Amino acid sequence: MPMISHLPDALSQLAAIFLSIIIEALPFVLFGCLISGIIETYLSPELVNRFLPKNRFWRVIVGIVAGFFFTSCECGIVPIVNRFLEKKVPAYTGIPFLIAAPMINPVVLLATFIAFGNSFKFAFLRLGGAMVMALIVGLLLAYRLDEPILLDRARVDEHEHPIAKQSRLQKFWSALSHAVDEFFDTGRYLIFGSLVASSIQVFVPTKLLTTVTHTPLLGIIVMMVFAFLLSLCSEADAFIGASLISLFGPAPILAFLLYGPVIDMKNLLMMSAYFKPKFIVRYVVVISVLVLTISLGVSFL
Repeated sequence: MPMISHLPDALSQLAAIFLSIIIEALPFVLFGCLISGIIETYLSPELVNRFLPKNRFWRVIVGIVAGFFFTSCECGIVPIVNRFLEKKVPAYTGIPFLIAAPMINPVVLLATFIAFGNSFKFAFLRLGGAMVMALIVGLLLAYRLDEPILLDRARVDEHEHPIAKQSRLQKFWSALSHAVDEFFDTGRYLIFGSLVASSIQVFVPTKLLTTVTHTPLLGIIVMMVFAFLLSLCSEADAFIGASLISLFGPAPILAFLLYGPVIDMKNLLMMSAYFKPKFIVRYVVVISVLVLTISLGVSFL
């Protein structure tokens, strides 16, 4: 990049990685914010309750299956889930969607298939692992931790007319306005998270993470940390994982593919704009235990 070539090597590398993360993630954040604006304008709580099953278990399943139809990475899913929850979609439907969507949508599965030499193995492992994680978290939220998880943020809509009374043009403009507000609200967390992730990639020696790969458990933990620090988009992480499989083996690479799309730096920062800290801590702990358990199970196969 000519505009950063005059910088010192470390800073030019930092700038290049930072820009690559932003460029990779920004379209999906924009897409997610547009969907969020549409949900805000056109989806009412009454409509949600009309189409969701009454049974909690099937509501969890609906959240997981819905993830297949949203071709967005983890960056774009966060604002969508926030808007769903504000529209009275239960947490045990929204959070399984948050977990599953970045990993089980067709684009990510195809990328995973191609990255590992047109092999179905890791695509199926990723699909199965993501669905198991989403199901367990959904059931925990449905039957054990059924409490509000969104921050108590008062929404100021006094200047707007009731949605039902707006014309089609007004509704379109309302959806666009909500999308723009969401984009700028979410974008700052994306930028800060990307800056931290790129700084760590430049200034933290890779040897600190790659010298402890002699056991599956340590390899899995290292790759989970790697996924968190790299903060890659779920459409691209499979290619990085495939390049490291000879060094780490299948189980740690699966941990990398399962952990990054659910928990990374930019994702957690974006979640902090919407979710209560108590929930985020529980979420990180449960996801970490699940990824570790699933990956260890694969290591014994």
